[in-house]
Amino acid sequence: MNLKSFSVAELLQTHTAILEELRDRGILRSANNPTGDYAEWLFCRAFGWEQAANSVKGYDATDTDGIRYQIKGRRLHQNNTSRQLSAIRDMNGFDVLAGVLLDASFGVLRAALIPSEIVRERSTFTQHTNSHRFLLRDNIWDAPGVRDVSANLEAITTDHSA
Repeated sequence: MNLKSFSVAELLQTHTAILEELRDRGILRSANNPTGDYAEWLFCRAFGWEQAANSVKGYDATDTDGIRYQIKGRRLHQNNTSRQLSAIRDMNGFDVLAGVLLDASFGVLRAALIPSEIVRERSTFTQHTNSHRFLLRDNIWDAPGVRDVSANLEAITTDHSA
């Protein structure tokens, strides 16, 4: 597909069609930036978690033991390499933060399961947004209780039946 030959309108129509197809396949659940929905889909598929309804506050999925997971993803790009995850509005609504860093092409760079205590210790409150800010820096993988699950998510991205 030679995207250079597409008009702006054709590019946007193609973008819209791709997002609709990802929604039809159950990978995306909203019309927002696909990073968050894709992160939720990756974790739930990798671990068999049940996604919470979009209206549930504080967590995105649960496992068979009832553990509540807040799922966050960040797509790193040459124009934006920030590791700041999206706003965390309810610090007590989840037991574990499932975080993934994606490359510019949505490939898995690193992923971790982070106990909520670690997230609370390393987050900062932002009054302007009434939320907490958490950066998924490399040193988080060295924190006690953090589990590297990069390989689990990478396996999903290479599973051609998905």
